Amino acid sequence: MSPDERLGEWAPATIEERLDRMESYAAIQQLVSRYARALDARDIDAVVSMFSPQVQATSDESGRDALVRYLSVLMSRMRTSVHLVCNHVIDFHDADRASGVVYCRDELERPDTGEWVVGAIQYWDDYARIDGTWCIVRRRIHRWYLTDWLERPTPGAGVETFPQIRERLLPDAYHSWHAFWEANPGPWEATAIDGV
Repeated sequence: MSPDERLGEWAPATIEERLDRMESYAAIQQLVSRYARALDARDIDAVVSMFSPQVQATSDESGRDALVRYLSVLMSRMRTSVHLVCNHVIDFHDADRASGVVYCRDELERPDTGEWVVGAIQYWDDYARIDGTWCIVRRRIHRWYLTDWLERPTPGAGVETFPQIRERLLPDAYHSWHAFWEANPGPWEATAIDGV
């Protein structure tokens, strides 16, 4: 894999295109970090402004107004949240389209008891530059676990906590995960969880 291929299938042809890709890479990383900060601050308008105007908010609704309604309900299910994002991999498809995977450790305070749960998720994103600004076009959430602070996580623990998010369980969401274990059976044989 060449250094250019590590940034996706699109290879800039000029110095200007290479500089634009560097600036776009930084802008997309900032987009993800600002999303996490705005979500934890419950600045729903700021969060929604980071998405495409045509974002699919739910299976039945699209657009930023629908996303405001959806996120307002979702984020009221927890009093406080902490989203720590890292390991952001970005692949450029052309000068104005990219996709990415973002790791996130989420900590959520239950509004009824004040107890905290902790989890690990990934965002699988599609990005586009719209009118000169990078936006999230689509965000899919995949989870390893969500569990009480005092419990050890088990595979898939807590995935049903927020069913409206339609999370898929990690690492089963990776095709490479299954291929690895088919080629390397052993004491840790892969097992799929029903419904994933």
